[in-house]
Amino acid sequence: MSNFEEQRRRALEPNAPRRLKNPMASRESALIDITPEVLLKAYSCGIFPMAESADDPALYWIEPERRGILPLDHFHVPERLARTVRSNRFTIVVDRDFDAVIEGCAQPAPGRTRTWINARIRNLYRKLYERGDCHTVEVYDGNEIVGGLYGVSLGRAFFGESMFHRVRDASKVALVHLVARLKAGHYRLLDTQFVTAHLKMFGAIEVARPVYHKLLDSALVGEGDFSALGTDQPISGQVALAQLAERR
Repeated sequence: MSNFEEQRRRALEPNAPRRLKNPMASRESALIDITPEVLLKAYSCGIFPMAESADDPALYWIEPERRGILPLDHFHVPERLARTVRSNRFTIVVDRDFDAVIEGCAQPAPGRTRTWINARIRNLYRKLYERGDCHTVEVYDGNEIVGGLYGVSLGRAFFGESMFHRVRDASKVALVHLVARLKAGHYRLLDTQFVTAHLKMFGAIEVARPVYHKLLDSALVGEGDFSALGTDQPISGQVALAQLAERR
């Protein structure tokens, strides 16, 4: 999650987190269809797809040697950010506008001149969203969306894909609300794929591939409830922070 573009770029370099030897990782196979079922199976095996750029139709399967995760019971909210969350400056909702979220994630931003979100990524994750397997957290300032994130839910694991912000703290507030929902819904794993400085402030860590697979296997038992805090109405910052304070 967060701004993964630099990490994803490195993932496509030789000897970095490896591309899997898979026919769909071939440019000649760029048009081979990946169905939602295939994508969910890939996540359950610890791999995920990515593209080199928005204009490249090819997708590559990636399995990092070291995986980023955010331990849900050790999620840290800096005090300044907690004040912002508590102030309810923003309105936070979920699963309202997938297209707006993925468009925000795909737009160039300072320090990010290109995106890995191509048309195939957009279409594939929209299908997951329509099935209820992909979720968004959206941050609004009035009627304008100013930040958000999206990711995939499978069992009691949530796989963060990308996030964006157009005003200060919007993506961070989205992450706080995501973790509150995951804790309320009895999730066990929040996969961030890679660890960035942005995520380290919240307690993100890297684990070796064998450790990650053990955590993943455990999290795939049972079913998390993304809607545990409701989906029809915004959740206040006070409710989100109170949920984070609970120990499971």
